[in-house]
Amino acid sequence: MATGNDGKLAPEIVHQLFEQHAAELRAFLTGLLRDHDFVDEVIQLTFSKALQSGNQSKEETRKGWLFKVAYHESMALLRRSKIDRKSLKNLCHTTTVYLTEKPEHRLLENENIEQVRQALSKLPENQQEVVIARIYQNKTFKEIAQEYELPLGTVLTRMRIAIKTLSKQLDNPAENR
Repeated sequence: MATGNDGKLAPEIVHQLFEQHAAELRAFLTGLLRDHDFVDEVIQLTFSKALQSGNQSKEETRKGWLFKVAYHESMALLRRSKIDRKSLKNLCHTTTVYLTEKPEHRLLENENIEQVRQALSKLPENQQEVVIARIYQNKTFKEIAQEYELPLGTVLTRMRIAIKTLSKQLDNPAENR
């Protein structure tokens, strides 16, 4: 049977589905997402979901079920990415760095950097870790989730909350001292 005692799809079946459909799914997702990191993330999420709840699909419709799950995971990932980009843009706008040799601009740049450091230090440690890993170490959310052994959603939530908090602190620096 294709399901285990707990009603989940057997790992062997998921492996077989991966072998049969991963290449076609990857091509579909590449056209949809146009980002190889996102494609890898969605493939991982799709087959993880297949392992957890693929038994809800009929054997003859599993390919369609995989593509449907992949599409919905892609849309969710794009929404989260858009929110993250908007948040980072707001954060960067707040802490504009002047790339110039003028002393007054360097002084302002140093002040902005110090404000960001102070605001970052006020975040809870779990949010600091995510922000530092994402922005300063340029890690993907998937990599951060794996490194800290957290669900991807938890990492994304921590980042969203951290960005919101940092934006408030940096918009009103006098109130947060």
